[in-house]
Amino acid sequence: MNQSLWPDALVSSRKRPPKPRQNGLTMVIDKGLGLSAFCDLLQLAGEYIDFLKLGFGTAGITPPGILRKKIELARQSNVSIYPGGTFLEIAHAQNKLQPYLETLAGLGFEWIEVSDGLMEFSPAERSRLIQLGQEMGFRVITEIGKKASGVPLDLKSFSNIYERDREAGAAFVIVEGRESGKNVGIYDENGQIRRSMLEYIRNQTDPDTILWEAPQTHQQIQLLHLLGPNANLGNISPHDILSLECLRRGLRADTFRPGDPRT
Repeated sequence: MNQSLWPDALVSSRKRPPKPRQNGLTMVIDKGLGLSAFCDLLQLAGEYIDFLKLGFGTAGITPPGILRKKIELARQSNVSIYPGGTFLEIAHAQNKLQPYLETLAGLGFEWIEVSDGLMEFSPAERSRLIQLGQEMGFRVITEIGKKASGVPLDLKSFSNIYERDREAGAAFVIVEGRESGKNVGIYDENGQIRRSMLEYIRNQTDPDTILWEAPQTHQQIQLLHLLGPNANLGNISPHDILSLECLRRGLRADTFRPGDPRT
């Protein structure tokens, strides 16, 4: 951690757990940052980033030298980098799963994401994919929810999938929110949180294992109000990292509460 110029109480620097964190995780989505921008991001905000997802199949078309350098830089910043689950689904559909995973291992990835936002995997196949990833030395994040607009979460199905994923060895489970945060997962067509869905998931899961995709600032604010400053949030734009960290620490009007010991 960089030495702060500011008094601890002012920036709440001791109210946020240091890396490696067990909660209060932030996952950033990289949809195509150049290497200079990637370096700048980690230099400025690497302390506040826990996971960095290379969105969809971007890892497959990133120049190899740049991809390897991103992986190296992320590791140096103690940021866990991994390709989006869509890439794994495509590899599975093309019967290229084994070479896909072998390529990831050769590149130095340590995490993979298993999702079925596009494909339909049986419960047994989904568990097999999680276990296969672990057998090949990866840690596994899974994602629950469909990519198609207008498909809300089936809560009973969510509970069953969550339990099976965790039993199979998934370290974290992502609640789908896409890049739009609208008309998908727990969000309605206006991007507002369906509170009943959130409360159901909250009550049925270990909150430290859930990562809520929340691409919009108002969603981040609401989730932090409802779940606390150490909620795990994902699909955060690179431009919003410091903004989100300020929200977590009460350094923005939306979350500052006079007299609150957390701020």
